[in-house]
Amino acid sequence: MLEQSESTPIGRIARGSSARTAATLMHLGNIFAIVFVPVIILWCGASMLVYAMNRHHPNPKVGHYTQRAATVFYSISGVFVVIATLIPSDGWNYYLLAWILAALIIVPWSIRELIRIYQDEWLDIPIDESGVTL
Repeated sequence: MLEQSESTPIGRIARGSSARTAATLMHLGNIFAIVFVPVIILWCGASMLVYAMNRHHPNPKVGHYTQRAATVFYSISGVFVVIATLIPSDGWNYYLLAWILAALIIVPWSIRELIRIYQDEWLDIPIDESGVTL
């Protein structure tokens, strides 16, 4: 099991492997939510929690990748909410088209970002007792 942080002879450190896992959460959630449509409603709420937990992570790269995932998800979601107000109530083809367009944008974007995350170098960083980077 990965430890988020641990005490060492030189003080507490935040593990790079844990930071990499935290950076992937938002992207994996985006992919899962867009592929399994009923989950998207739950992900809208859960993504806010994931964002709040990871945006101010001691490793700044986690916040950067989380910000990028949130930007694409909330932007696409917001655009389609506005567009959906104009769709007639019996226009299921339009809703299907909107879902396909969202999937064609979010899934490749998130996969590309996941590849970047796993290619990035994730170092252990020293932190103080309150979790702030030294």
